[in-house]
Amino acid sequence: MTERFPHLIVAPVVLPLMTAALLLLLGEKRKRAKSIVNVGAALAGLLVALEILRGADAGGSSGAALVYLMSNWEAPFGIVLVADRLSALMLVLVGVVSLCAALYAEAAWGRAGAYFHALFQVQLMGLNGAFLTGDLFNLFVFFEVMLAASYGLHLHGSGWPRVRSGLHYIAVNLLASSLFLVGLAVLYGVVGTLSMADIAEKLALVPARDRGLLHAGAAVLAVAFLIKAAIWPLNAWLVPAYTATSAPVAALFALMTKVGIYALVRSWTLFFSAGASAQFGGTALLYAGLATIAFGAIGLMASMSLGRIAGFSVIVSSGTLLAALGMGTAAVTSAALFYMLSATLAVSALFLLVELVERVGSDGQRRAPDLDVEPGEDTNLDEEEAPLVGQAFPVSIALLGLAFMVCALLVAGLPPLSGFVAKTSLLTALLSPRGDGHASASAPVSPAAWILFGLLLLSGLAATISLARAGIRHFWSTAGRLPPRLKGVEAASVLGLLLCCILLTLYAEPVMRTTRATAAGLHAPKAYIEAVLSMRPRPGPTRPVIEAEGAP
Repeated sequence: MTERFPHLIVAPVVLPLMTAALLLLLGEKRKRAKSIVNVGAALAGLLVALEILRGADAGGSSGAALVYLMSNWEAPFGIVLVADRLSALMLVLVGVVSLCAALYAEAAWGRAGAYFHALFQVQLMGLNGAFLTGDLFNLFVFFEVMLAASYGLHLHGSGWPRVRSGLHYIAVNLLASSLFLVGLAVLYGVVGTLSMADIAEKLALVPARDRGLLHAGAAVLAVAFLIKAAIWPLNAWLVPAYTATSAPVAALFALMTKVGIYALVRSWTLFFSAGASAQFGGTALLYAGLATIAFGAIGLMASMSLGRIAGFSVIVSSGTLLAALGMGTAAVTSAALFYMLSATLAVSALFLLVELVERVGSDGQRRAPDLDVEPGEDTNLDEEEAPLVGQAFPVSIALLGLAFMVCALLVAGLPPLSGFVAKTSLLTALLSPRGDGHASASAPVSPAAWILFGLLLLSGLAATISLARAGIRHFWSTAGRLPPRLKGVEAASVLGLLLCCILLTLYAEPVMRTTRATAAGLHAPKAYIEAVLSMRPRPGPTRPVIEAEGAP
């Protein structure tokens, strides 16, 4: 891939940046053209991400990363973009969700306010850059790009709930950004570099007297990541913010908590996989993740609104991923990566469904029965004593009901879809203390693993009860009301995300092979470090030698 397209790695950052500039030039009157450009750029970004994933996965079991030297300066002196399997998987995830969210926004939300499409592309630039960058300072830069765009997207539209939750959202993220800078300053003062590969190389050289300061800087940095990952008790901002914003923006925001998870996974597996600081903070991550799962499960049971159910589902998925990271075994990490793909797609689809489901019977009117004759003794009647035989079942209600059922199965982790495969893989890995996927009688399962095992089952039960209750309220108790109007792009966006989950189920074994190789590379990061630090600048063009006139 690098031989054919040596500059393709930078495309996920440059493409949305140039698209945002083009969208600003189009002006406000050409809204349809802007929607087409936005969807086209999202599709192009997905294709680029798939090609990068193919190139990153071509290295086999070595796990070598694709490295791009910005301005042709080698690490750690210059900015580098690094695409390994984990980065490529996250890029594909961003591509799928952003394409479906852009399609959904084309129906109405893209025309509800100014600069929606440009902000959408800037958001994608920040997300892709955060997954590709190879140093912590540029991770902060892309975080801020992503957050700056998210502030505008969150307030897109109107209404006091958006303003109120938006102020909380901005305040919390500004605090997290301040902590991010403090952590970076402390780490730079101890190690003398912010290149992640270079930090991993130099951690063994940090003297014992400075190791406490190193741990303090890493802990401050972790708090910033944990706020963005919605860890308990730092996640009170998430549900109000995600439920107040528009449906396509909420679907895109489901990726933002995964940026915090990614930053933790990337930095902790690089910095604390071996040496004197091995597994530093792992226990804190584990028990914080367990508390987050419990909090999310309680929130699911207490929620009546479908939007709040989707928000607490994001919290449950974040807690599951953090607890899996704290376990510190490759088998659990592999299962958690598969779970992350399935859960993110499912929750994004659920956020898109919220607005569509709430349209069911929103005007409170009821349709007249289709039969004018008096019902006989053997006629099947509904709750209003209207005959069921001969009544038309609206196609829009049928599609919404089926999509909601699929989302419920995915979020709750019920068979036979990818949510069940992901949770089964997690439960199996937790019962394998050796981390090889097989139980061992000589090595007992840790108490924390049993707690996580139980919480996964309880959170699935809570999601099942909560979503079943919401389904009864929106589809059963509203029988007979006017069916909602669905546009083709709205239905296509939801069905696209659900189709990806179905494909994830059908091709679970190849995807699991990729996640196993990804987890193995994360827990043995030597190949990543060597690939970044050994990359040398490309030689520049040589100046031709012109012979002087009359020379022999």
